[in-house]
Amino acid sequence: MYGENVFDYIIAEKAAYKTRKVPITDGYEWNMFEHIRKSFLYKHSKFSTGNDDGNRPFKNIILPVLRVAYRSEGFDVKDIVPFVNERQNYYKSFLVKKYHPKWARKYSIDTFIDEGVESYVDYGLWLAKNVNEKRPETVPLQRIAFCDQTDILSGPLCEMHPMSPDQLMEYSGKWYDDVIEMAINQSKNEKPVITDGEKKAETPGQYIEVYELHGVLPAHWLNHDNGDKREGDAGWVAPEYDHKEYTRQMHVVVFYTGDDQKKKGLCLYKGKEKENPYMAKKRDGIYGRACGFGGIEELFEPQTWVNYSEIQIKEMLDVASMMIIKTNDPKFAQRNNITDLQKGEIVELDEDKEASQLTIQPYNKAQFDQATKEWEARAMVIGSASEGSLGKNPSSGTPFALQDLIVQEGNGAHEYRQGQLAVFMAEIEREWILPWLVDEMNEGQTFLDELSLDELQYVADQVLTNEINDRIKAKMLLPGMKAEMMTQEGADSLRQVLREEFMKAGPKRFLELMKDELRDIPIDVDTNIVGKQKDLAEMAAKLTNIFRAVIADPSVLQHKGMGDLFNQIIEASGFNPIDFSSFTATEDQEKEAAPKGASSLPTPVPERELAAAA
Repeated sequence: MYGENVFDYIIAEKAAYKTRKVPITDGYEWNMFEHIRKSFLYKHSKFSTGNDDGNRPFKNIILPVLRVAYRSEGFDVKDIVPFVNERQNYYKSFLVKKYHPKWARKYSIDTFIDEGVESYVDYGLWLAKNVNEKRPETVPLQRIAFCDQTDILSGPLCEMHPMSPDQLMEYSGKWYDDVIEMAINQSKNEKPVITDGEKKAETPGQYIEVYELHGVLPAHWLNHDNGDKREGDAGWVAPEYDHKEYTRQMHVVVFYTGDDQKKKGLCLYKGKEKENPYMAKKRDGIYGRACGFGGIEELFEPQTWVNYSEIQIKEMLDVASMMIIKTNDPKFAQRNNITDLQKGEIVELDEDKEASQLTIQPYNKAQFDQATKEWEARAMVIGSASEGSLGKNPSSGTPFALQDLIVQEGNGAHEYRQGQLAVFMAEIEREWILPWLVDEMNEGQTFLDELSLDELQYVADQVLTNEINDRIKAKMLLPGMKAEMMTQEGADSLRQVLREEFMKAGPKRFLELMKDELRDIPIDVDTNIVGKQKDLAEMAAKLTNIFRAVIADPSVLQHKGMGDLFNQIIEASGFNPIDFSSFTATEDQEKEAAPKGASSLPTPVPERELAAAA
């Protein structure tokens, strides 16, 4: 089934990938190469068949719908929240959460997410690859030379990379240096067109096609032990592999044409692999297909019929634009061609004869225009893209509240897919990204970050609790008669003064990570995108109605819960929250609130909070 060597296998499977169709059900066969090719062409306003010389209009109704999906289904790094998954060290989650966005921006994790979402929406598949670096790679599906078209992760997967000589040289010491030099000598001033597979683009630089194969393959294809010795090297011993044995392995090969005009291969690297380097997420999965139902594919039919209508309209306009002269003077028709006439020239007709323009009206144009509008509307329904989300003015007479509700409801399908993508990204973070993050944090880091109001108040509470407890202990441990107890009033007064001083410094603070602070501590990841697309205007209106019930008594803001409610109104309206800690109650309220016979000692602080503050 696999053949005697990896070179013949790659050549055969690459050719079959372009033509082989997999049966999905009765009357339905599918080919991944054609699916990707047609989707790519339609997205970029190109016909998949026939001449594409500009003589046929292509009215692209797909791209605006795709852009709505990109915006609605994508998410940011800040929506991914890592945390310490250990009870006694959970308080360190604050530091992990604050450092993660900075680290992710440094290594362009946001770009990785954007590329993955776009591939997911366009072709129905996000294929991610672990390249043993801090940032994983989103594999462009056009780069696939072949794969299992029924389930992309269940069989061998081969990528084709057009690589320049300097790119090949970067792998010196990792791959076989002597073969790299041989491969460079075979490079040409042309680059393969990966969306076609056969055509070449002439380039000023040199390139060579490098094939990277991963999968469970015949063990006898490995003719070395650990990649350090190969056939012909000193001390090499041929391993004895059973031809029925299979192992997970990786091969990197190039091809060249020999003197006998036959294609031959060179092995740049081969070796065993511990695990599959790929993860995949399908959009609207279809059983038996490597790709899900893509956002472009679901609009194939509307796009086809819109183009048909536009072509018919173009042909009608071509005919209508012709200037045809009718006359009952045979002599005039024989001796004159209006294209030969000069401006201002006078023509002569026989007596009782006349000449006029023949009127041609494209009477059926209105029907084609209507058909185009109906297919465009159908495409918007399929792609869950309302007029508002497309940036179009709503139909005349549509109430604003109704239009806003339509936009929100239209996002339902996108939010569903966004949740699936978030779970997939959390798995990638957990398996491939967090280990790099923790290693860098354990090196010890100091960084500047801006704390939210809640975070600033939380840090202030911990710092102040620690500081006051230190001062209480210092007073109690003074020698002799100088030892004294701090009263509750004194502790509260000191807390208020210290809090005001702490808050004056503002929200931007330097945070320090101690070396090996997260060593051997389990880190997990969660996603927080549930409230990302809330209807903020509607929320603000509802919260405002609630707040009106209590606005008559401003002192209600002294309660933390009501202060939080007011801040929700402010944030939902697009403004920054307010710190109500400086709001104090009136003297009478303070006297009424003070309990009789209150203890002179401050409230004890639990040891766990002390540890967290430390």
